[in-house]
Amino acid sequence: MSNAKPVYLPMDPNVSLSHEDGELLSAPNKYRRLVDKLIYLTITRPDITYTVQVLSQFMQAPTTTHYTDAFRVLRYLKNYPGQGVLLSAKSAPFLNVYCDSDWGRCPDSRKSVTGYCILLGDSPVSWRTKKQSVVARSTTEAEYRAIATTCEVTWLLQLFKDLTLSSLAPATLRCDNQAALYIAANPVFHERTKRIEVDCHFLREKMQAGVIFPTYVSTKVQLADFFTKIVPVAQHHLLLSKLGVHNIFPPPNLRGCEECRNIKYAAT
Repeated sequence: MSNAKPVYLPMDPNVSLSHEDGELLSAPNKYRRLVDKLIYLTITRPDITYTVQVLSQFMQAPTTTHYTDAFRVLRYLKNYPGQGVLLSAKSAPFLNVYCDSDWGRCPDSRKSVTGYCILLGDSPVSWRTKKQSVVARSTTEAEYRAIATTCEVTWLLQLFKDLTLSSLAPATLRCDNQAALYIAANPVFHERTKRIEVDCHFLREKMQAGVIFPTYVSTKVQLADFFTKIVPVAQHHLLLSKLGVHNIFPPPNLRGCEECRNIKYAAT
């Protein structure tokens, strides 16, 4: 990939990959090995988490289109080789949780995608992109399943307590869907949403116990947004800078990118 042209996003935002795209690869093991390496890389590169989650869905029968998109991730990584998370020693002792979902994102199953990231102060310590197990019948249901990531928060709180950080609760859980927050806070809404599985209501119990504190956040500053979809280049860099992802090398030259001509490296 030394002579490959770099790109500014790990995936084309106008493309929704499907199992029917392209022709089946004659040697699928090449695709599987590449995606395996990319999965490992998501440990330190949250900016490719969503794209790798999409590519990993086609491991059984990858096609030429999927293989081309997997190599696009390498072209993106080539453009930002020194990018990674910064675990700051000055991070404040509290947890910030951002969660989001994209309703009906999968073109094959119409299942929604859940994304979340958890920050200790300003440092990201946990993030994930996952396709939901059932089909959500509304955006509110999809968002409510997304904010049910309380199990991960509970586990982290216990871990930090073992590390003598016992003053982190309540964790602030930020969601950009008002209806989902109303369902979590108002028991009357629960009677109207019985189709939502019982395990999602685990969230309400943790609210009453003072473990988490759900609050509304604008979609423009929803850090979990790019864990559920590919956002425009300018928004991509803005969210990365707010997430605590830094580049140890000088800022890349964005003059050749049409969407970036009016911005000066969002991290600054």
